[in-house]
Amino acid sequence: MDVKVVIFDWDGTLVDSVDHIADSLHQAATDLGFPALEREAYRDIIGLGMVEALEKLYPGLSHEEITSIREGYANYFFRKVTTPQNLFEGMGEVVLNLQQSGRGCSVATGKSRRGLDPALVSSGLGPHFDITRCADETRSKPDPRMLEEILLFYGIKPAEAVMIGDTRYDLEMAQRIGMPSIGVEWGVHKRDVLGGYAPHAIVDTVADLRDVLGL
Repeated sequence: MDVKVVIFDWDGTLVDSVDHIADSLHQAATDLGFPALEREAYRDIIGLGMVEALEKLYPGLSHEEITSIREGYANYFFRKVTTPQNLFEGMGEVVLNLQQSGRGCSVATGKSRRGLDPALVSSGLGPHFDITRCADETRSKPDPRMLEEILLFYGIKPAEAVMIGDTRYDLEMAQRIGMPSIGVEWGVHKRDVLGGYAPHAIVDTVADLRDVLGL
């Protein structure tokens, strides 16, 4: 695949964190008396900004209720530090090899800046990314604003980059501006969902991803 820049989602694409996010959301909400939802409901909103995710999980929340759940979520989530061992096997090498090949690497994530910055350091991946964009400093997926900001940074067109993600929000975000995308099946959504957003490819192994990227 001949692109100048590869843009990665974080949770569920590079880092095996989906279950931890779902558990943290469940615990934070139920601690405050909100009803427990099916586990799939918590998984399905991963990729959205936290405010958008909570509004989808529990429609009608007040600003104060959202703030309370977010604080509880942070308390649970940050008890676990992202380390290189939490990366999906082989994904660290994919990022390194892309950088060595001269292609730009960046991150577009639904995480907050507060959540991403320490993870970039503790995972060891931070030095390999030219730019990272978070939902709380731009707009939540599937709005393509964060992709547009990354493209502006590099001075390239949508067709010259590719978005790699595990959720429909990642692929819809790319589709909205005509950017190619690659769906990975080791995170939240599977082929039947990802395929609805016309991705360039859907892969279920890191080896297959390497093949698509020409590594």
